[in-house]
Amino acid sequence: MTRGKRSWDDLSPGQQTTVLTLASIQLSLALTAWTDLAFRPTSEVRGGKGRWAAVIAISFVGPLVYFTRGIRR
Repeated sequence: MTRGKRSWDDLSPGQQTTVLTLASIQLSLALTAWTDLAFRPTSEVRGGKGRWAAVIAISFVGPLVYFTRGIRR
């Protein structure tokens, strides 16, 4: 059995729901992190804001790393 590219229509309704749920969570995490980064003073961010903006773009991991390592407490 070969696995080729699957289109949206090839997915079952349950799989489509899972993909949409995970995408929504990822987008929400990223938007929350980018908003926090934009309004947080530079003195409260470890490293450059530009670097963190790029890190946040990395799937689920980026926003989580920003919230755990990027903010000075």
